Amino acid sequence: MKIYIKAALPLSLGVLLIAGCSGGDIATGNSTDANNAADASEGGHEEKEGEIDLSAEQIKAAGIEMVRAVRSGGGMLTLPATIGGDPQGMQVVSAAIGGRVVSLTRNLGQSVGRGQALAIIESREAASLNAEIEAARARLSLAETNLRREQRLFDQKVSAEQDLITARTASAEARIALRLAQQQVSAAGGRGGTLNRIAINAPLAGQVVSRSVTLGQTVAADAELFRVADLRRVAVTLSLSPADAGKVKPGSEIEVVSGSRKSVARVDFVSPVLDETTRLATVIAIIDNVSGQWRVGEPVTASIRLAGGAGKASVLVPQAAVQTVEGQPTVFVRTDHGFQAVVVTLGSPSGNDVVVTSGLKGDEQLAGLNSFTLKAELGKGEAEHGH
Repeated sequence: MKIYIKAALPLSLGVLLIAGCSGGDIATGNSTDANNAADASEGGHEEKEGEIDLSAEQIKAAGIEMVRAVRSGGGMLTLPATIGGDPQGMQVVSAAIGGRVVSLTRNLGQSVGRGQALAIIESREAASLNAEIEAARARLSLAETNLRREQRLFDQKVSAEQDLITARTASAEARIALRLAQQQVSAAGGRGGTLNRIAINAPLAGQVVSRSVTLGQTVAADAELFRVADLRRVAVTLSLSPADAGKVKPGSEIEVVSGSRKSVARVDFVSPVLDETTRLATVIAIIDNVSGQWRVGEPVTASIRLAGGAGKASVLVPQAAVQTVEGQPTVFVRTDHGFQAVVVTLGSPSGNDVVVTSGLKGDEQLAGLNSFTLKAELGKGEAEHGH
């Protein structure tokens, strides 16, 4: 099967492009040969059997989703993953009381220390909380003055002991009331400088990774304002089959690679429960990121050695990436110029994946969702060449 396709687009889109380039008339006869000759003169690549030429824009227009083959078994598992924040180092900062935001002291990406103000909210509730502190402080001052006077009178044997006990009790109650008022303000954030303002403070040291509030905005109680993350440690999350997850233990090492960067992560959590949708087990590993080389959300490649894995390695691909072409299971491997049809040998299915026993190395990028459009282009190319 030798198929050479220079512009594999949906038929209607391809016709429109050709018509547009020719002023509305579709060229016939030797136009294909002329185009091929022009491509060759412009430095086009040598065509291969089963090759489909597509640009990135054409792939996107066709709705083709890219997936990766992964190696499994043989003692080593390599698969794509994503860097995420350490679950213990990420915190949502919300407004404990409603009000108007009158000050924002940190922007996205800026560092903040624990207890430092992120925003200041102005509201009636803040005024009530702060006024209660002032009132409690005044009552305590009066109670302590009265206690000192009763103590002096008692020492001079002028006042009864019962009066001294009553004064001590009043002083203690006033002190408790002040502490309670202060704790209420602390729970709301902290004093904001004036009686009608409350500061929203950072619960931990880190960087502001999300800000969902603007200056002057009126926010409701419990509304999310910021997210603060301590990025000195980040996490990499993997989804493993139940069989592979059973060979991973907390403390196991995972090598994380992206380009020339490389780090070692240690498994912190292996979920005992499978995801309801994928039927896979979640594994979370923690990476030391003091140097700041890893960013939350970036894709990486993770390799983990499985305990007791000494058998032959296999390759897993999503079942959506496999098409049947001329009676043979085929996948479409991404190349610099589009895709290359590769005949593979299939093993048993594994959840939403299927084992490929030959034809792939295990690190290829493949066409997944809508790969059937490439199969259709192969069939069209075959018809055009009279095979």
